Amino acid sequence: MWTLLRIELFKIFKRPRTYIPFAAIAAMILVIQLGLRFDGKSYVQLMMSSLSDSFYVPYSMILNGYFVAFIILNLLLIQIPLLVALVAGDIVSGEADMGTLRLLITKPVSRTRLMLVKFTASVLYTMMLLLWMALLALFLSMLLFGTNDMMIPRNAVLEQIGSTDVFWRYVCAFAFATVALSTVAALAFLLSVFSDNSIGPIVATISIVIVLTLLSEMKIPLYDNTVKPWLFTSHMLAWKGFFYSGSNGKGAAIPGSIENLPAIWRSLGILLGYIALFLTSAIVAFNKKDILS
Repeated sequence: MWTLLRIELFKIFKRPRTYIPFAAIAAMILVIQLGLRFDGKSYVQLMMSSLSDSFYVPYSMILNGYFVAFIILNLLLIQIPLLVALVAGDIVSGEADMGTLRLLITKPVSRTRLMLVKFTASVLYTMMLLLWMALLALFLSMLLFGTNDMMIPRNAVLEQIGSTDVFWRYVCAFAFATVALSTVAALAFLLSVFSDNSIGPIVATISIVIVLTLLSEMKIPLYDNTVKPWLFTSHMLAWKGFFYSGSNGKGAAIPGSIENLPAIWRSLGILLGYIALFLTSAIVAFNKKDILS
């Protein structure tokens, strides 16, 4: 199993396009950090203009590494699924396109094991992308902007999280994001089984994610209580819940608390359910597939 996994990872990382998402993430994060470094106060003032009319906003205190990382995650975690699809949508169809898939299934390895290894390689690639993002978005931002208490603008209120109560929240957020992006990888992996070229599954995955994201964001009563709660895109941003602390009777945040942990668990369960559904469907389809190329 480990030997097969190493072979799959080698095949992934020998392709030049594998490194495009890493370069794209680095470029986007550095552009954001550069802009905030030189004119971050203006951005924070614009972002919190509705709050500044009600009370004094300490802009110099707000603009620190933790806050910058939160901004980056909000801006980029919507885009990363499109980058994940570049690899996960190619991992089976790419083999068919090159004519090596037929050779693979002649080896003394079951089709189910082969699919599990390929999907595991896709998930590991997704984790590497997120680790790269964490290094740049969180740790580089901490180095450039320092650390302080983290301010979260929420419902016309500025919620403060103590500096010692922030880091574990990012660990949980990135762990949740791994599951969310693995859901996209599983979808692209499933579509990859049905195609003999890489373009189709990648474009189809991106299209599906865009359409479902639009449905998740639209405020239409018909969808709000029917379709929307069960779309995986409606739960991919539930990582934000880790930054919403519970409060005591006086409205002060309780250190180490999460306001709505059951909702996060529910989102996590739905995402894991989609991963299981997509992966199982991919294995069943691949086991029944006639491979002629």
